[in-house]
Amino acid sequence: MLLNPTFFKTHKTSLLTVIASIMLYWVFAYGLVRTDYVKLVSIYAALFFLFYKIIQVFKSHLKFLAYLAFGFRAIFILAIPNLSQDFYRFIWDGRMILEGFNPYLYTVESFTTSQSTFPVAQAQELREGMGSLNAGHFTNYPPINQLCFVIAGFFAGKNILGSVIVMRLLIIAADFGTLYFGKQLLEKLKLPAHNLFWYILNPFIIIELTGNLHFEGVMIFFLIWSLYLLYIGKWQWASVVLALSISVKLIPLIFLPVFFQWFIKHRGDKKDKATLHNLTILIGFYTIVIATTILLFSPFYSSEFINNYSKTVALWFQNFEFNASIYYIAREIGYLFRGYNEIATIGKVIPIVVVVVTLIITFFRKNKTMIELITAMLFILSFYYFTTTTVHPWYVATLLILSVFTKYKFPLVWSFVIILSYLAYVNLNKADKSENLWIIAIEYTIVYGIFLWEVFFKKTPKKDLNS
Repeated sequence: MLLNPTFFKTHKTSLLTVIASIMLYWVFAYGLVRTDYVKLVSIYAALFFLFYKIIQVFKSHLKFLAYLAFGFRAIFILAIPNLSQDFYRFIWDGRMILEGFNPYLYTVESFTTSQSTFPVAQAQELREGMGSLNAGHFTNYPPINQLCFVIAGFFAGKNILGSVIVMRLLIIAADFGTLYFGKQLLEKLKLPAHNLFWYILNPFIIIELTGNLHFEGVMIFFLIWSLYLLYIGKWQWASVVLALSISVKLIPLIFLPVFFQWFIKHRGDKKDKATLHNLTILIGFYTIVIATTILLFSPFYSSEFINNYSKTVALWFQNFEFNASIYYIAREIGYLFRGYNEIATIGKVIPIVVVVVTLIITFFRKNKTMIELITAMLFILSFYYFTTTTVHPWYVATLLILSVFTKYKFPLVWSFVIILSYLAYVNLNKADKSENLWIIAIEYTIVYGIFLWEVFFKKTPKKDLNS
């Protein structure tokens, strides 16, 4: 057996890193507030160091690493998220649906300003918890994400902590799925199975997804499951599962064009008849993805829903700013020449540039094998995050899981330095509420440095990627 007395005796010293990690996760979950920046960064850095040592020592003991991953997650079960307020809106949306309301048609503020009867239990507490910014906008969480909120509301009733626990269990269950299908896919691609633990055991993933209740973990589960199904030839089911991923978070929509070469060129038969057959399958794949996504949104459909949802999505490009890089440079240039913030203009240009780059990668880069396909997805999403106006820490989770199947490690480095973005909150209680651009510059200098080195300068032995 894996966990026999000999195992513990052999790894006695190394197991101290596990005990230290347990203690630090406990302090992080129950003894930390977001504004205690020194404590936040110190504990996170220590956890990251211990995480690296644990994988280094136990990478041949995958079951033990799996036990650790979910044991660390269990520490957070009873904790209220301490780095994010979004979960209050999750609870609000779930309770709204259970009360028969369409959450896409009402802002939280629409009830508080009209002084009408609140539609959900603990409305005031939820409103205060989520903050005025969240309460003032329509919800932007897709239907499968809303289903998770409903499940929490159904089982937890009027208990906020109970809702937190249910949502946390859903996210942990999704991580189990990611571990299972991710390991299967790595083995089929003849890649080291322990690579997956750079994601599953990463303190960033444990804290941001399990701890702070961000549903990227559920989206990632469906995404990896879809890629596994695609690899084993079950493209119809892969398209359905990909639609489920999109219906948790919209971000997988950006990957749709890059599947072109997988279907057209992957089969290797260049005959016109075969190419036409592959094109038919590609069209079928896209049709199922789009139709399933529309079907999942259909219970909430109305003209008002389309208007509200499109406006809410547009806010991320034209109103919100956080932890950006290239955009901040463009913004400063705009200040120099126009004298004011050009976010409305730049925000409209960014999606166009991202689409152009996505199409270039789709048609002018080799994406025929699964590793090449995932690498293309990694580059596309990286470019989007490099140029967008808003990069919340948990966004990096998708880059991290994709990197597990590639030779690139810059997302792993980003998952460490992303903690610096929380230092932007230093000014929130002061008259100057702007971000500290020096801190952001340090973060992105490190990320871009590793990215450029890996992509353009690092020499690696050529490997067969035709997997």
